[in-house]
Amino acid sequence: MPALRFSPTMGFGQYTLSRRGETALILLVSLLLTSVALYWSYVIKVKCGGEPFFPDGRSHRFPVGDVDAVVPCYSDLMYLWVGRDINNHIFPYIHGGIGPNGHLFGGVVEYPVLSGMLMYLGAIGANTDTEFFQHSALLLAPFAFAITIMLALMTRWWVLLWAATPPLVLYAFHNWELPVVATAVGAVAVMAWGASTNPRTGERRLSLRTSAMLAAVLLGIGFCLKLYPGFFALPLALYVLTRGAGGMINARRRTEDLDWTGAIMTAAAAAVTVIAIQLPFMIVGFEGWKAALSFQGKRKSDVDTNSIWYWGLRHFTGGQTDTYNSLVGMLSPLLILCAFALAVYLGWRVYLQSGTYPWIGVSGAMLAGFMLFHKVHSPQYALWILPFFVLLKTRWPIIVAYLIADFLLDTTIFRLFGIYTAHAPMQWWVMAGVNIGVWVTAAIHLYLIFAFVRAPLREPLATMVARRPRPSDDPEPVLATSS
Repeated sequence: MPALRFSPTMGFGQYTLSRRGETALILLVSLLLTSVALYWSYVIKVKCGGEPFFPDGRSHRFPVGDVDAVVPCYSDLMYLWVGRDINNHIFPYIHGGIGPNGHLFGGVVEYPVLSGMLMYLGAIGANTDTEFFQHSALLLAPFAFAITIMLALMTRWWVLLWAATPPLVLYAFHNWELPVVATAVGAVAVMAWGASTNPRTGERRLSLRTSAMLAAVLLGIGFCLKLYPGFFALPLALYVLTRGAGGMINARRRTEDLDWTGAIMTAAAAAVTVIAIQLPFMIVGFEGWKAALSFQGKRKSDVDTNSIWYWGLRHFTGGQTDTYNSLVGMLSPLLILCAFALAVYLGWRVYLQSGTYPWIGVSGAMLAGFMLFHKVHSPQYALWILPFFVLLKTRWPIIVAYLIADFLLDTTIFRLFGIYTAHAPMQWWVMAGVNIGVWVTAAIHLYLIFAFVRAPLREPLATMVARRPRPSDDPEPVLATSS
């Protein structure tokens, strides 16, 4: 990507103006491309809606739309209009529950509470699945622009990996992913902005503890949207514990040099945020709130969960047998925890070598492990991992292979669902595309568990977070001397 260099013949004022001009250009280009991607995504997905409608507001065209389209128009935004009482405009979680057959009712949806609230807001004034889709798209679009702006300011032209690649077109309006991605990227942006220098004082804008607590609040909000950002509170707390970028100069440090108070405050900020959001729903409608958790606990790893378990383990257990379901129920959470522990451990090794705990890289590694071993792996989760390709220096072949495999998966898996539903003859290229997509992305997720931890940050993010803390707020630790 192009880099702006300072010339000895260029005055500082000229350099600053030129830098600002390039930033303005980056923002303009990336926001325009984001607009094109969102419009394209809308045009693709809206084809599954439209007249005529059934009495419940479901379009006759759903879920197929144009059968000859390269990218299927299927969208969860339309699908969930019926079956979760969204079309009946029932306030989520308060009056509902889960039936003996595992079906949700009374406004309960199988998502954390803030995602359920977004669905409720999108349904206001809507009488059909198409109107619900349109309202939801309007709610989601600002989050895409916010992500673009934050990534552009932290990585400059690398933002195009987000704004100008297929996932944003494929998944912007597929599910409610954009708000949760915005919280994860926002946490990184808060840490970067807090570490940046105030031009008037030459000091950090915010202390490390303050920045981390604000970022932790965003991660807590993200947990209440789609869970995964909440995992990042652990590496963030460890980053604070080790006093941030350049917190250690000598590899031998005494335990008392670690900022235990700051780490606990960071973790507490995330936990209090989650409790404050969840508690009202638990008090007013505990059964409905619990039903969403029960649904996920009872969910089987079958073809629509699209995970390595269905496409791998199933072949060794004679299909979706009781043995298969028991193994998935045991191995999936166990391996996720192991992946988390491995990522945290690898991050600690990097800290001992470099003096900085790589919380962003560890967060990306934890996410890769979660996506690899979870019993549910929807194609739109590509939006979760994509910002880490932007923030961290990742090898180009890995990025290209991931984008190609994900595109193959998205353009074949929904055709496969249609074949299964219609009991139609299997087409070889559909099955091939699904398997390539599943196993290539799985292999890359395994690689990223190790690669993200050691991946350097892109510029100017790396320079922004390398600022030392203000002595008044984050005192330098007493360093142990070498023996």
